[in-house]
Order: sequence, then structure tokens, then C-alpha cells
Amino acid sequence: MFTVWADGPAYITQCPLQPKEHYNHNFTVVREQGTLFWHAHLGWQRGTLYGAFIIMPPKGQPYPFPIQPKAEFPLLLGEWWNMQLDDVEKFGLENGRGYNISNATTINGQPGLLYPCSQENATTLRVKKGETYLLRIINAAMNFQMYFQVAKHMLTVVETDASFSKPYTTDIIVLAPGQTADVLITADQDVDSYVFGAAVFSPPDPLRVEYPTITTTGLFIYEGAPNKTVEELEFPTFPAFNDSAFALNYVSQLRSLNSQEHPSWTPQTVDRSFLFTVGYSYVECKAGEVCQGPGPGGATVGTNINNVTFELPSVAILQAYYQQIHPNQSVAAMWDTSPAQAEDSYEEDFPSMPMFQYNYTDGNLANNFAEFGTKVMVVDFNVNVQLVLQNTDSLFFESHPFHLHGYNFHVVGLGMGTYNEERDSANFNLVDPPIMNTVAVPAGGWAAIRFFTDNPGVWLMHCHFEMHTTWGMMMAFIVKDGSAPNQKLPPPPKDYPKC
Repeated sequence: MFTVWADGPAYITQCPLQPKEHYNHNFTVVREQGTLFWHAHLGWQRGTLYGAFIIMPPKGQPYPFPIQPKAEFPLLLGEWWNMQLDDVEKFGLENGRGYNISNATTINGQPGLLYPCSQENATTLRVKKGETYLLRIINAAMNFQMYFQVAKHMLTVVETDASFSKPYTTDIIVLAPGQTADVLITADQDVDSYVFGAAVFSPPDPLRVEYPTITTTGLFIYEGAPNKTVEELEFPTFPAFNDSAFALNYVSQLRSLNSQEHPSWTPQTVDRSFLFTVGYSYVECKAGEVCQGPGPGGATVGTNINNVTFELPSVAILQAYYQQIHPNQSVAAMWDTSPAQAEDSYEEDFPSMPMFQYNYTDGNLANNFAEFGTKVMVVDFNVNVQLVLQNTDSLFFESHPFHLHGYNFHVVGLGMGTYNEERDSANFNLVDPPIMNTVAVPAGGWAAIRFFTDNPGVWLMHCHFEMHTTWGMMMAFIVKDGSAPNQKLPPPPKDYPKC
């Protein structure tokens, strides 16, 4: 449970691991079962350094599914660039308007049948008619949500973000970057070869946010199927690239399992309540520089939460925080950070409400510039937190997928427009809301989540679009120690990467 030293985001819980150094991530899996996404957390490294982390049920215990799968297949949706990702990130920061979109989307590293370079190596799943299989699907893409479908087959969602869900059957699922879904699929069609694929879901105007338009694909081949050319195959069909109503309806259908064996434990009361606006902003051109961004005076594009653009510190926040609450422990000697440096590395004044309050979805914000800072929100141990993430029309709408480290949360509500506490909270699902670690805030809408602060430490919350994180759409929670010995932040490991 107390795994913050193994969390990994650079300059939040640790400094980057240097060449020839090593660090053992030691943690305990307490509640999760299913599929999680692991990846590097420095710059854009996760574009090529990622994988599936699969948590099986206890030995001898079946899945709580309507049918036990014959076999399991991990499917990781990703993106590929023909240039170094460091250069993509650098261009996105310098250009001030956007970044070079990927050259291809991929499934298990292969673009698939519609890319000549990949046709012969397309990801292939071989199945037998009448059998049911478990697909463990992860959206590892850097900057896009994705539709997923297997032509002529239905998918039954049974898990989201390593939390079991009530079975929900659909032909298409939607996953934001960082999200996972375990789905059952039965080979119940004619013996043949079928194409599965993933296509981009992107609400903004493509003139503002370009996206890869060629679907990434693979093959779902029945035993005994005749050989076919690509032209003879049946491909999946997807909603429009910007079909926000479809995406919202899909997520709104998901429910946690909430059974006797797998209770949801949804917080019924609220101790701390926050409203975070999320959106784009302008970054003022520095004195002496010539900027070519779309904003006033060439101001470049940035991102913010509650009108604060996050700046990474030079000392990991967790290191600084631990040093402050344990100033006399001998373990502090392993660090070169002075008490003054530790104290100055972050500020405990992240706003609980937006700094500028207005009709967030009406596009009437007068000031599109945000404040810069390394700000955190401090919360006590063992409290119920409610957080409403409100999309804004600053510059333009986007559906931002938000990921919280260290916790699964309950998505108790989703809606369009500006959130109204009296109206919208009355419709919250407090019985069996989906349990996730990443939620896509609808473009022009809001998402309400609840979680229980039983895991002390420093926990990053950020948009899972990599360009938006690079531009500063993140913040951190500090969850204080509890009173019992097993409710306190343990000392750092001996091989902890110091700053």
C-alpha cells in the first residue's frame, strides 16, 4: 500500500535514474486485479518505454466473469515517430503552437495492414470458433484517445484500470491514454479472418489539433480460416473522429462490480471538496526572445489547472517533503539538499478553486494567461475527497484525460457544460460508479471523482496527453501521515535516486 517511493515521476517522487545506476521498485499490490500500464515518467520517454502490468487473481480463484476465458491477449495501443521523441518534445516547447504528430499509431508496436511497412508483421490473434478470450487493452498512446473494435464481434467490458466491473457489452470501446480495459470476446462468427483496429478520437478542430488519420490494425484469425488478401478482409468501422457524445455515453455505461467479494467502497460523504478547471492558456514571450505563437505578442500555448501552470522543481518534492517532516533523521544525510533548498522546492498553496471564476464553458475568459509555480495541495490522512474536473473553453475545448497517482478513484458523475453543485450532485452514482485511475474530462464538460486518502506521500495528478503535461497541466497532492505506525510514510530505500 505504501508505495510512494516506487511511484517514479521525475522530480515529483524521485530524481531521474542516471546512466549505470539502478533502483529497485518495491511495492505491495493490495486491491487491484487486472491490467495496469507501466511506463517511464521523464519527458517523452514513455513513448517507447512501456508495457502491461498484469495482476492475476489469487491462485485457484476464478475471474468474476460470466465465462472463464480460454486464453488472454495483451493489446497495447501506441504511437510511432520517425524522429527522436526528445526532438518532438523540444519542438513542441519551442514552436508554441503544437508539435509534430506521430507518423503512425500501433498495436503491440506494429502499425498493421494499412501501412505497407507493417502488413506482413501485423499483430495477429489466433482463435478457435466457439471459444471466449480475454483481451487486455491498454491505451499507451502519447496524445490521443482511441476507439477500439473487432469487425463483426461484440466486446464485453469486465474490468477498467485493474478494477472489476459489471459486464457491459458493446461493439466499440473508447480508451484515453493511460486507461486499460479487459474485455471478453467470443469467436462466434463464421470461420474467417477479421480485422481489429484502433482509430483516434479527438474532439478539437483538426486545424487546431492534427491527428493520425490511418487506423492501426491487426488480425483476429479463426482456426481453419481461408487465406485472404488485405482487400478481401472486413475492417472495423468507427464513429466520427470527434464524436464526443459517443465517448461520453460509453463511459457513462460503465459500473463497478460492487459484489460481496469485490465491494466498491464508494465514499458516501465528503470531507474536502475541490473544483479544478483544466484547459489551455498562453505563455508570455520572455524578454529578448522572439516568439511565434498564436497569442498576443507571439505568446505560445501552454496548459494549466486552476490557472496555474506547473513548473518542475530541481529537487524531487517527495525528497524535500520527507526531509522537512523528518529533519533529524540520519537518513537525511544521504541527500545533498539543504533544509532551505528543501523548503523552497515547492509551495503548499495550490488553489482549491479556480483563480479566475466565470462561466467556464462559455468562452468569456478575459485573461488567458496563467500563473507559473510548483504548487501542491496538502490533505490529511483518512479523509474523503471530492474533486470536480471542469473543462474550459480557454482557447478551445479538448477532452483531457486526468490520471491520479497512488489511488484508484470513483467516477461518481460526468456531464456537459459548467458544473452546478446543486443540480449535478443530485445525480451522482454513489452505489456502483466505475473505479479508475484515469478519467477523460469531456470536451466542454466535467467529471466528478471521489477517493479516500489512505496512502501517505506525494502523488502527482496530470493530464495524460504528454504534450499537455510538458506544457504544465499537472499538480501534486501531499497526503499527510496518519497516527498509526502503518499509516506513516516509511524511510526511503537505500538505493533511492537522489537529486
